[in-house]
Amino acid sequence: MRSLCWFQVTFLMTCLIIVHSTTAEDWSRFRGPNGTGVVTSKAELPTTWSETENLQWKTKLPGAGSSCPIVVGDKIYVTCWSGYGLDRGNPGQQEDLQRHLVCVDRTNGQIVWDKTVSPYLPEDEYGGMFAEHGYASHTPVSDGQHIYCYFGKTGAVAFDLDGNELWKRQIGTESGARGWGSASSPILYKDVLIVTATAESEALVGLNKNTGEVIWRKEASGFNSTWGTPVLVPVDDQRTDVVIAVPGEIWAFDPETGSLRWYCEAFGSNSMCSSLVPFEDTVIAIESGPGGGGGIAVKVGGQKDVTDSHIAWQGNQSNRIGTPLVVDGRIYVFGNGVVTCLDAKTGDEVFKSRLQAPAAGNANPPADDEANAERGERGAGQGRGGFGGRGGRGGGRGGQDYGSPIAANGVIYYTTRSGITYVIQAGEELQQIAANKVTAETEDFSATPAIADGQLIIRSDKHLYCVAK
Repeated sequence: MRSLCWFQVTFLMTCLIIVHSTTAEDWSRFRGPNGTGVVTSKAELPTTWSETENLQWKTKLPGAGSSCPIVVGDKIYVTCWSGYGLDRGNPGQQEDLQRHLVCVDRTNGQIVWDKTVSPYLPEDEYGGMFAEHGYASHTPVSDGQHIYCYFGKTGAVAFDLDGNELWKRQIGTESGARGWGSASSPILYKDVLIVTATAESEALVGLNKNTGEVIWRKEASGFNSTWGTPVLVPVDDQRTDVVIAVPGEIWAFDPETGSLRWYCEAFGSNSMCSSLVPFEDTVIAIESGPGGGGGIAVKVGGQKDVTDSHIAWQGNQSNRIGTPLVVDGRIYVFGNGVVTCLDAKTGDEVFKSRLQAPAAGNANPPADDEANAERGERGAGQGRGGFGGRGGRGGGRGGQDYGSPIAANGVIYYTTRSGITYVIQAGEELQQIAANKVTAETEDFSATPAIADGQLIIRSDKHLYCVAK
């Protein structure tokens, strides 16, 4: 009996170790665990860094990109593009365009392999708003054994962990009404790869992750002008909804069949750039831009039209491009150098303050005085009339930042397009710890960083950086 107990304990401990090594530290999709941007690992991240402090390695990438890095085990996977569209003045020839999936060893930053994917042509012309993010904007997703990428008109592509291409499935070749391209990232539910092909076919598509065959497909004009990534929301032991915000509404589908389960009218807006944030039994959307905006929290688990029955709160909250973050029951929204904190249960404002940009010494004092808060409120309204103020790829000095905040151990990290990463302590008032940069060079930081085992993986259009103690 004693040996049986020992075996049971040993077996259980082994299982826990295996689960931890394959899933606990993996940042396997856009914004990490189910798109929340929050990790529960206790591995300590640094709060200050520079080109000479706490920068473990820096790796030159084979091309540009706005997609986010993901982490599987001791490897980092990131997509890029090369050959065309790297210079607004001289974009080159579309025939030279290549997509890349790059595997990087996260212990030393060495590129393990670089696999290229030839594009479907003609592609969207490089220029205008499309040039603000380019041809590698969708973050890959992994099940721990395979890497799944979405390359817009070229389609969804599956690779094994050695970089061997397993299958490719084209989903649509349209360009969208505005010609801005798409950016929603694929997600996984069991054996279903869920792809949001907004510009390419105004569709949400479920593919068999093993074969690439289409399981279900839902087309609707409402998917147009949607750039957010869906989230998976468990309702009970038997039901999980895949939920996405589109202009003016929130939709929930059965991830295995694609059938519409519920929908809710939301704030008026003719675009939806950010993703939903799951919080307890609700999903939260906050947006501002052309056509209006606002904030809404909707209880999950309904049927059909839940507009009159499931709205937890609704108001005139505002957000930019990035997705908000929920930590300890508070929502953190970043934009224009301002952080706004809201109560996730009510939507009420907790504080609004301007962040302190880095000085020559890089780290900065907190920005919680009344004068800074007042400047923050004034600055929050600038540039919201459209998307023209983003500053352009390569400089990132405009008011539109693309990245989203993430958090670990109660500390929030937010990287702007110009490469400043603000570090703040989560709480009821702004406590800015630092404002750091990994380089003094002009690079575009449009991607949300990844967190893995005490490392912060930051991606620009030129390099991949690893920040660690």
